[in-house]
Amino acid sequence: MPDGTHAPSLTAETVPPDAPDEVRDLAARGAGPRVPCFDATVGVTLPPQSWTGTPRNRLVLIGDSLSHGFQSGAVFNTDLSYGAIIAYELGWLDGFRYPRYPGLGGLPINLELLMRDLESQVGSAISLWELPLALFRARQFMDDVEDYWERGPGAVPPTATGINHNLGMYGWDLRDALDWTAELLEQQVTTPKDDLLQQVVEHNSERAALRVYPRGDTERTLSVFQAAARLGEDRDDDTDDGIETLIVFLGANNALRTVTDLTVRWSGPGYDSLTGKGQYTIWRPEHFRSELGHVVDAVRGIRARHVIWCTVPHVTIAPIARGIGGKVQPGSRYFPYYARPWVTDQAFNAGRDVHITGDEARAVDYAIDVFNTDIEGVVRTERSGGAPGGTVRDWYLLDIAGMLDRLAARRYINDVNARPSWWTPYPLPPTLQALQPPVDSRFLSGDGHGGRDQGGLFSLDGVHPTTVGYGLIAQEMIRIMESAGVAFRHPNGQPRTGPVLVDFDRLVLRDTLVRFPPQIVDSTLSTLGWADEHLGWVLRALKSHF
Repeated sequence: MPDGTHAPSLTAETVPPDAPDEVRDLAARGAGPRVPCFDATVGVTLPPQSWTGTPRNRLVLIGDSLSHGFQSGAVFNTDLSYGAIIAYELGWLDGFRYPRYPGLGGLPINLELLMRDLESQVGSAISLWELPLALFRARQFMDDVEDYWERGPGAVPPTATGINHNLGMYGWDLRDALDWTAELLEQQVTTPKDDLLQQVVEHNSERAALRVYPRGDTERTLSVFQAAARLGEDRDDDTDDGIETLIVFLGANNALRTVTDLTVRWSGPGYDSLTGKGQYTIWRPEHFRSELGHVVDAVRGIRARHVIWCTVPHVTIAPIARGIGGKVQPGSRYFPYYARPWVTDQAFNAGRDVHITGDEARAVDYAIDVFNTDIEGVVRTERSGGAPGGTVRDWYLLDIAGMLDRLAARRYINDVNARPSWWTPYPLPPTLQALQPPVDSRFLSGDGHGGRDQGGLFSLDGVHPTTVGYGLIAQEMIRIMESAGVAFRHPNGQPRTGPVLVDFDRLVLRDTLVRFPPQIVDSTLSTLGWADEHLGWVLRALKSHF
């Protein structure tokens, strides 16, 4: 597939005048969405590979919250991250090292646990006379979480037995992964205050990261890339690399705050520093390209047989930002405004409700398209050997952006006119097809009777997958790994025959959101709207850490 090709637009595309030149150029040409590349080899065939032995470290992940296992506002069930699901299907889960967050729903705040706690106290609806009790209970829950992680058992990270194989960390962008070390993280964690009003775990990001990063005497100054390089050197005499498959899944946080904060601030001076980048919500393509180059250099230094690079999802599809009203015109992908998911079309007020415009959403998507064209180009270059005489690397592309586009309910599935020529619906596995109602990309909500009314692919934070959603990502990774010659075994150690299929029956049993989502206040959306009004400090804390 040609590098960076775009489907033709069905509508006149406009973006704000402050958008970067590359973004405005795409709009001026009337470019449609980037055509995904679903060929993991990006059209470059490598000569047959000859491997010896099996590397000690069969799977290593470098990524952000989507690799960490973040869900419903917290990192908690890390044994159900897509990496852990892959390790289970490899028959290697016992050998897969990952951080754990066992206390009170994890960090920073588990929305599912909070809602179920409220539901146990006041039932499935909060009446006017029960409102004081609900507020008191929610604040008590937050106080318990704060005490556990700041002063209780969670305040001291456990002693690591080795470098984690899952080196994903929520909130991390490209620069975070390049620069943070355990030593720097420890310097950020100061003595916490027991604040009765701002009951949010102080330095929750750093506290969570200290359970990810290696902290041994010789490891405290390692970045996650350097830690992975150590794993790459951990090899037997009969193996050429210490890592069999390395997955690099970074970049979402270079654009995600446009929808979690609902503001678009293009990167500028300081974008490439830990202290300066926080003022921006999306990186200019040239800035992302520069940061990506540093990441590529770091990955080249890791001894891994196979490397899978993931594209950046279109963050405007995530249901944390809901399109208001109808599409701007027939055939368009975009709504006039994007606001909080609990804000109804009838109640929306552009002068009062925080939002971004359809033109801003289009500009964000165009920027992500350029990000992904660059990531695709990296894989193509490295598989081709780069410069003449360069090293040919067994790198692959997983186009997560294209996968999510094929699952986008309001953008494409429910709007035939908006579908680009390349678009086809994503085929869900039979176990998920059998669920009623079918799982989709809309915001999860209960039906008021113990079941699910809609959604099922995104958790309660509207950004991160449910357990079955992580299973879909794992399945796509596994297909690429199989094509690379990775051998999978059953959990009992027996060799597999035929294509490896994720055990979705197992995942559905573990997915409490899909099976029986919280019913409080008639639907999840009503609950979150109530929380935003009465407990706004909770959601403000979450927005800055997605």
